[in-house]
Amino acid sequence: MFLVLLGPPGAGKGTQAKRLAERLSLPHISTGDILRLNVKEGTELGKQAKGIMEKGLLVPDELVAQMLDQRFNEPDIKKGFILDGYPRNLAQAKTLDEILKRKSIAVDLVVYLNTSDSVVVKRLTGRMVCSKCGANFHTVNMPPKTKGICDNCRGALYQRSDDNEETVLKRLQVYKNEVASLIEYYKQAKKLRSLNADLDAQVVLEQIIGLTA
Repeated sequence: MFLVLLGPPGAGKGTQAKRLAERLSLPHISTGDILRLNVKEGTELGKQAKGIMEKGLLVPDELVAQMLDQRFNEPDIKKGFILDGYPRNLAQAKTLDEILKRKSIAVDLVVYLNTSDSVVVKRLTGRMVCSKCGANFHTVNMPPKTKGICDNCRGALYQRSDDNEETVLKRLQVYKNEVASLIEYYKQAKKLRSLNADLDAQVVLEQIIGLTA
């Protein structure tokens, strides 16, 4: 099962992807994780990305696509994957299809985690991130065992500067503008399924697993 998770910021893509990976015994592939790993390991692509990031610029799509292409050569994806954080727009979706086609595989299912603006704002304005391992927590929905401390690595938790209501709403509008054509693309391919991600995370998880059966 080659599964792609789509949804606005705060929809719970990362959380669901990790849980699905465990339940379905498939690798969780996140473009953010791949980017950090390449930079950490000092790969040729990682060096290019680091130089760009140090200038305060966004890593170009082409470079991210090359990293994904390499990741898809790993043997653990033979039975499928859970892809989170990519594609974000129509151009990236077409690039993904091209990469997978060269490897004689294709996306089977695209799940759109449809989330209302009010829920996204509530989730993101309460989000806390570990400064060491990047794990996510929430002041209400998923608080750490010790206030301000990561359960996994004991790193300090912080709130991202862009996790405020005004910025979140702007990010949502940008996302909606970009994702409209992406949703239509997967609808036309008859691969899209939409779920109400305002519901409890466990309920959403079981619904996604039901779609993969």
